Order: sequence, then C-alpha cells, then structure tokens
Amino acid sequence: MREVEVGAVPIDRLASLLDPSRAARLADNAARARVLLDGRAVWNVNATATGGGVAEMLQALLDYAHGVGVDTRWLVLDGTPEFFAVTKRIHNLLHGEPGDGGPLGEDERRVYEDVLRSNAGDLAARVHPGDIVILHDPQTAGLVSALRDHGAQLVWRCHVGRDTPNERTDLAWDFLRPYVVEAAAAIFSRTVYRPGFVDPARSWVIAPSLDPFSAKNAPLSADDVAAALQRARLVDLPTPDGDLGFHRRDGSSGAVRRHEGLLLTGGIVPRDARLVLQVSRWDRLKDMVGVMRGFVGCLDRLDDDVHLMLVGPDVSGVTDDPEGAEVLAECRQAWADLEPAAQARVHLCSLPMDDVDENAHLVNALQRHAAVVVQKSLVEGFGLTVTEPMWKGRPVVASRVGGIQDQVVHGECGLLLDDPTDLVGFGDLLVSVTSDAGLAERLGAAATERVRERFLGDRHLIQYAELFRRLLTGQAD
Repeated sequence: MREVEVGAVPIDRLASLLDPSRAARLADNAARARVLLDGRAVWNVNATATGGGVAEMLQALLDYAHGVGVDTRWLVLDGTPEFFAVTKRIHNLLHGEPGDGGPLGEDERRVYEDVLRSNAGDLAARVHPGDIVILHDPQTAGLVSALRDHGAQLVWRCHVGRDTPNERTDLAWDFLRPYVVEAAAAIFSRTVYRPGFVDPARSWVIAPSLDPFSAKNAPLSADDVAAALQRARLVDLPTPDGDLGFHRRDGSSGAVRRHEGLLLTGGIVPRDARLVLQVSRWDRLKDMVGVMRGFVGCLDRLDDDVHLMLVGPDVSGVTDDPEGAEVLAECRQAWADLEPAAQARVHLCSLPMDDVDENAHLVNALQRHAAVVVQKSLVEGFGLTVTEPMWKGRPVVASRVGGIQDQVVHGECGLLLDDPTDLVGFGDLLVSVTSDAGLAERLGAAATERVRERFLGDRHLIQYAELFRRLLTGQAD
C-alpha cells in the first residue's frame, strides 16, 4: 500500500462561503469531532490517488478534517492488472451494464482475495484498535473480512449504483455480499443504491460534495482562463495578460506548462467558438461516442460557431481503469468516420496526469470557458463533473440518471435528458440552450446557488461526524 500525504486546511476557509448559522454548525461539529476522535486515526483506503471523483473528494475532505485536528490518513491499494480487470467488471455490473462480459466466479474471487490479502497485512500493521477505516468502492470491500477481528471500526462506502436493479447488479452484489455484510456501517450516495441485504439501520446516505477552493474549482478571471487555455494550446486565443499560476493541494504554487498534442483530433479550438464540453474518464458508461454522435446529428440546427470538446485523462496515468485506452480508441475511430466538416468541429482532448494539480487547473479553465457543459452518462453514481460546472455558473445538459437528478432540477438549474440514449432529444436540448442566451444565463445562475445550498463540503463533513459519533457511542446526535 502507498500512503498519500494529507494536508491541513483551516475549516474557516470553507465557512467563509456559508451563512452564519451554517458556519456555526460546521464549527460546532468540528470541535465535537476533534474531542470524539482524540487518540484515534481515521483511515481512508481506495484504489487510486489521481483520476476520478473519489480521489478528488478525499483530497479536500481529509485536508479539512486534518485542519481541525483529526488524525486523517489515506492509503492506496497495490493491485495487479488482473485484479483491476475484475473490479472494473464489478463496477460495470453495479451500474447494470455488462462491461467486458466476463464471469465473476471462483477464479475471479481468488484473484480478488489474493490481492486484498496482501494489502490487508500492510493495513493491519498501520491501523490500531479503535481507529476508523473507511473503505471505498468494490476494490476495497474484501478488506472488511480481512480486518474484522482487528478492533477497528470498518465502514464500506460505495460511490456507484443503479436506480433500478437488474440481473447484472444482482450478480455484482452476490460477489460483494460476504464482505459488505461484515462492515459496521455502509454508505451509499442514494437510498436506492442500497442492496436489500444491507440492514437500513447501519446504512447511511451521504452524497458527494465539491471543494470550491481546489485547483479544479478555485475562482479564475477571464484573463486567467484565457492564459491557461492558450498556453496549453487548447483554444487559439490571443496572448492574454492573465496569470498562469495555480495553487497545489500541498500549499505550493505551480504554473501551466506549454503543451503540444493534447488535442488528439479536430485541431485547436477557434478563439471565437462556443464550446460544448464533456469532461469525464474514458469510460463506456460516460458515452463519449454517443455525445459525439448526438452533437453531429444536430449540426444543421446549431450555429456555425458551436464546437464540441470531449476531454479525458491521459489513459496511461489512470492505473485502475483498464477500459480507458479501449474507449479512447473507439472515440478516435468514431471521429475518423465523420465527414470533414464535422471533424473540424469535434475535438478530443487527453489531459496529462503527471501533474494532477495542473490537470485540475486546466479542467477548471475549460469548464469556465465552455458555453455549455454536458454529462450524457448512461448511468451515473453521482457525477461531480455536473457539480463542478454548476458551481461555476455554467448551464448543464445531463442525463436524468442516478445522482445527476439529485443535483439538477430540470428547467431551473440545468436541462435533463430523460433517456440518455435519445440522441435526437440530446440534440434538441443543445439547440435550445445554445440558441437562447437568456435561458443559459438563468440556468447558470441558479446552478451556482443549488450547489451552494446542497453540495459543499460542510454538509459532507457534518454527516461523517454524525456517523463517527454513532459508531463510537452507539447514540444518535
């Protein structure tokens, strides 16, 4: 296992965005958690320190917890390609999708348990009785059994799920059930994601949250946005006066490097183009190819200055997702099959992962530059890639699936596509929001307030404090 460094961020920074009553409640809960957890460590274990919403949330939440005096630790699994192939299969099945179509039998269980057994020894050597261990997603569930007699409070958190179970979700839950049932508590992003075998009395619903001060979400001026996108050769902007700098999560400073070749297709985006943007991992459930086809299908109804950019990480920098390279290749082939006029308006972008803070800063700049941000997922556990542009006041077009429908109120703070496979309907929504500046502005303004009300970290941290109090005292707040 590899330990990820956890910083310390004052809780007052987050409180500065809250009204006085919310700020006071956050401070009170922080003080009580510090007393309750004195002498204990809170460990978080997941599959990767970079790439994806879980890692991004952990970076922010653990820094805030550490900032109020809670001993927070973060460990990342050591895994093999075979292990991650199995856990990616489970991930897809929990979404009700076939994934690679492979089995989940005794051979796969053996691969899964062998890797986790070796990790469990390392974890047990670090964790003390009385500590709290939060295990994230299918990759870590098997650690519950391995540590059940160690004296720590074991919590399993599942960030994925499907609104309507099917035979595929049942297959995945059958695989995970022996481990999950032994956890002291289980956390889900939505109530409907909880499988029937988990006792409601020990299950918690905690939606993800956004850190408005991270490199991905920190305020940027228009000049700073332009400077970043021009420097990275993503948008053909004139040399601006903006600042190329950004703040890293460890407190140091960085600057956007000059990049060539981040745009894999379509060439650099023209300076006067209005950008429709989707940012996600190269994952079939995000339906990047479907976004491209839906966009191209309505080109004759879109203004000539509207372009599409599909953005994902450099696939070599995401070690726990073996599908990434395949999906990116599928997107490149789908682009190659387009007519030349359409190719010029569709841009595939692969952002570097060797500097995760620069990556986040570039995503921030792209989201702020975009005219519309889309997330046309086929299924979605929650979708921080929806929360992020909403916080930045961008109009969002997204699928009415999973946690997205908890974030977006259709027609008030975004537009929802009822059927994520409906490419014509997707095109209709794009046309409506790109052709009506007033609508786009209203949706964006309401989106910011929606996130402020429901999806900032204070709510998330308070829910964790309440869970820990229940685990350690057996009493509700």
